[in-house]
Amino acid sequence: MGQKLTRREFGKLFAAGAAGSALGAFGGVTPLFAQQKRVVVIGGGFGGASAAKYIRKLDPSIAVTLVEPASTFYTCPFSNWVMGGLKEMKDIAQTFDVLKNKFQVEVIHDTATEIDAAKNTVKLKGGKTLNYDRLIVSPGIDFNYDAIEGYSEEVANSQMPHAYKAGPQTELITRQLSELKAGENVLICPPDNPFRCPPGPYERASLVANYLKKNKPGSKVIILDAKEKFSKQGLFTKGWEKLYGDVIEWRAASMGGKVLSVDSAAMTVETEFGPEKGGVINVIPPQQAGKIAFNAGLVDASGWCPINPITFESTIHPGIHVIGDACIAGKMPKSGFAASSQGKVTAAGVIRLMQGKVPAPPSLVNTCYSLVGPGYGISVAAVYKLTSDGIVGIEGAGGLTPMDADDDQLTEEATYARGWYNNITQDIWG
Repeated sequence: MGQKLTRREFGKLFAAGAAGSALGAFGGVTPLFAQQKRVVVIGGGFGGASAAKYIRKLDPSIAVTLVEPASTFYTCPFSNWVMGGLKEMKDIAQTFDVLKNKFQVEVIHDTATEIDAAKNTVKLKGGKTLNYDRLIVSPGIDFNYDAIEGYSEEVANSQMPHAYKAGPQTELITRQLSELKAGENVLICPPDNPFRCPPGPYERASLVANYLKKNKPGSKVIILDAKEKFSKQGLFTKGWEKLYGDVIEWRAASMGGKVLSVDSAAMTVETEFGPEKGGVINVIPPQQAGKIAFNAGLVDASGWCPINPITFESTIHPGIHVIGDACIAGKMPKSGFAASSQGKVTAAGVIRLMQGKVPAPPSLVNTCYSLVGPGYGISVAAVYKLTSDGIVGIEGAGGLTPMDADDDQLTEEATYARGWYNNITQDIWG
């Protein structure tokens, strides 16, 4: 996923950020400075809502239209807490009222179905066509259901939810856990990299184990992993041993973890080591950029969207910026905080481009908290800069919860996690 650049290519990025963009942004539809500029943003999640709000905050002269199907957006961060019984759906619900009423963002609850990069237009499912001077696409992820035999969107919606987009499947898996018979196991099947929120499946395993330990004696969590290692592995493993004993079992891909097929009728998954039965089965399939990115031809052979790392402008279609989980952002993980950081950087870059100025190289940041137990938190943070190797972490900036953190520190991390969520959601939607 990294973007190794030659020195010559790196030097050209700055010029490309302005010159190439000018062609895409101002090419014929709207004369420069002749009327109010308009930015259309597709996707009201962490990236898109941040970009929409911060364009209006930084330059109220620019009209911003945000296209988002849902009138209430449920955040993936903290959806594991709902499954673990620590939060309710209403606690992770965000609306767009403040963006509309305080920041005068025009919010249209519809689905973008088509982008015409030559005409600078976006067509909506409801029939409306929007014109833009610049377009920001933040479509999140889609799922490659065909990668696992027997798995499908229908199976995910009815029996084996991935619950990797917060909403009805979050409620489904929460209900399945409450109906689980004592002694039955929960299977969690994370995909190979890259995917949204790398620590997510392991926080989920932790909080489900916490629930099972209290409510379903004899039940355990078995993680069937498509990988050989995972994010924050040492910290998670230490916490599991301390809090849950043998309630959590993790199997690497080479140890029978890789899921080859599923049988939703029998509630089993097939691995290289044979079948495994679960009372609840959480299959998280391989992922790719959201559907509109494919429809618009913004993806490359990897299934993700290549971008200019200064402006997050598509290297395929000038004038269109791609942020969040869908884009290839060097060493940055696919996370809500990273998407928000990219949204703010892109907002500033778009404004400078509309002013005929050259965007500055970005500084980006990611911070991620995970709960291992209700009073046991861990975190990772990093600051990123642009180099000839693309977007990379700055050595010595950020950090990870120390392996020798004592109980007080781990409790503080859990408290910080709650503050993290409150702060970032207030920053974006508040």
